[in-house]
Amino acid sequence: MEPMYVSIHQVETGNRIRELLEKSGYSVRDIQIAMGFENPQSIYKWLSGKSLPSLDNLLILSRILHISMEEILVIGGDFFVL
Repeated sequence: MEPMYVSIHQVETGNRIRELLEKSGYSVRDIQIAMGFENPQSIYKWLSGKSLPSLDNLLILSRILHISMEEILVIGGDFFVL
């Protein structure tokens, strides 16, 4: 069986988060308040692809946007089913 190589594309995921926020009508400030962040730097890092949301923040973001976490992430690589 071949190994499975999977990666999360940070920049593309940041672009997707930006698109999802725009589509839902949320601003960075709205997300900042909903997540209880003191400042928006973390969110801007997500949007620019410099970092990814932590698992707990990804879950919160998915609930805010009413979508699954998998719909937020841009994943690349080869998958196989066991």
